[in-house]
Order: sequence, then structure tokens, then C-alpha cells
Amino acid sequence: MAIIYHVTTVAAWNAAKEKGSYEDPSLAKEGFIHASEAQQVDGVLKRYFAGKTDLVKLTIDTDKLKSQLVYEWSPSVQEQFPHIYGPINLDAVISEDPL
Repeated sequence: MAIIYHVTTVAAWNAAKEKGSYEDPSLAKEGFIHASEAQQVDGVLKRYFAGKTDLVKLTIDTDKLKSQLVYEWSPSVQEQFPHIYGPINLDAVISEDPL
């Protein structure tokens, strides 16, 4: 079981649970949902979520993920990140941790 993470707001995650799947705004804008490996989460929080509250970290089992997962190079930080090309099915999220 490979694990990746996605950070979102509590409100967005609650809306996804009502809808039945999760779609980050980046899916419409960029074509994929940004995710991270464990060692990348702190950097993502510092770069993109500094000062924000009401966040949740989703733990995603990639074996259960129905949308395509692709690791792609991010030139801004010189690392590969997991990108999810489609909605995240709720049963792929094995835990949700408040941040």
C-alpha cells in the first residue's frame, strides 16, 4: 500500500463527503489535484498554507485511488510530486487529520 497526502480545508472536505468524491479547484485549473509524499507535506504547508486555519490532511491509499496517479517534476522545488488526474474517491482516503 503506497500512501500519499493532500491538504485541503475542512469545509472542502466536508463538501466532498456529501458529494461522494473530492475535487480540488486545481483539477479544473490545472487538470490534476496536487498531492505529496510524507517528507513533502511540511514544505507544502509552509509554501501554500502559511497562516491558514481549518485545514485537514487527507491520507490516501494509492491502491484504492480510481483516478490516474502520475509523479511529475516540480521545477520550483526540484522534486517529483504525485498528481491525481481526476477526483479522489472517498474510499481511497484512509484517514483525515486536522492541522
